[in-house]
Amino acid sequence: MKVAILFDNLGPYHHARLAAAAKVCELTAIEVDQRSTDYAWSRQQEPLSFPLQPLWDQTDAATRTGGGHARAVNAALQRILPDAVLLPGWSSVVALVALRWCLRQGTPAVVMSESTDRDELRLGWKEWVKQRIVRLFSSALVGGRPQGDYLVQLGMPQERICLGYDAVDNRYFADKAGESRKQKAESRKAHGLPESYFLASARFVEKKNLARLLEAYARYRKEAESRKQKAETWGLVLLGDGPLRADLWRLISDLSLHDSVVLPGFKQYPDLPAYYGLAGAFIHASTAEQWGLVVNEAMASGLPVLVSNRCGCASDLVQEGVNGFTFDPYNVEELARLMLKLSTLNSQLSTMGDASRRIIADWGPERFASGLQQAVEMALRVPRPRSTWFDRLLLKALALR
Repeated sequence: MKVAILFDNLGPYHHARLAAAAKVCELTAIEVDQRSTDYAWSRQQEPLSFPLQPLWDQTDAATRTGGGHARAVNAALQRILPDAVLLPGWSSVVALVALRWCLRQGTPAVVMSESTDRDELRLGWKEWVKQRIVRLFSSALVGGRPQGDYLVQLGMPQERICLGYDAVDNRYFADKAGESRKQKAESRKAHGLPESYFLASARFVEKKNLARLLEAYARYRKEAESRKQKAETWGLVLLGDGPLRADLWRLISDLSLHDSVVLPGFKQYPDLPAYYGLAGAFIHASTAEQWGLVVNEAMASGLPVLVSNRCGCASDLVQEGVNGFTFDPYNVEELARLMLKLSTLNSQLSTMGDASRRIIADWGPERFASGLQQAVEMALRVPRPRSTWFDRLLLKALALR
């Protein structure tokens, strides 16, 4: 199978996925932009095991209009002439113009989706537009059950939905985190980390809910100290950066947490496993999250996890009391209570970390590759979607916005 897959930007976690997929099909990746608007990722230096076509030269910014997108996407797909095309969702201009190319050529399109019905407030007219677009895809590759359920609501037949889209390089995080644990003292000193700590890794933006996380942490410390467990109280390490950094610093000061909260900033991919490997547990507190790949990374590193029930990965990856707990991200008291519970489990933490590794083993790059293969084979097998004149007009209007 000759397959083209399109992404806005290839971050570090894409490489392991696509390398695995390249083993089951003739894969070419198309990258819209070499820079991420959300993350300051460094570019991969190692040779890739699959062809990569940048959609734009870095000097092409002036041509990135609706019409320019169409010309660039059409040219890229015409060079590849794939048997099927995988597209990242249904909202970006590039995905829409690629879908138009697929419909004109009679090439099946596979939608890759992380969306759930709880991501944001759903408006009736927008859902109607999505339904019109989703029916033009032949199959889907999604993160897990909530993502599949949402696509069914939008009209995709259940049997055409395959799982495994959200995966990281489990072996990389397991091995590198393990190396850090073998050199605990040196690693802690090198990174300026406390003896025991909760870890969170997120952009410093509103939906990541870091202010409530800090409030919950302050309550956790107060409760631990009231129980005369001050010597055993964990620190908190917040990896990341973003527009709310100054606000978070002010809150840390207001809560008198300067001595117990560490903000190391944004860390590149090679630096992450050390922070996971030395942590006691991982927390992801978002009020809205399509999936949450940092949870995959933490579990592959062998950590117990506390995950907001608004995260798209929660129902598939968190087994209550086995490898961690879910919580209401708006309930500060509940999160503080769970932090206290985890920090006092002692020897049970290792058992929960082992459970995380066992669970996430089913959600690695190989799962992505098999899901992609199943979705493409399904797309090639089913009848091609028929578009009406209204569908074509709708796609054109959305793609040229």
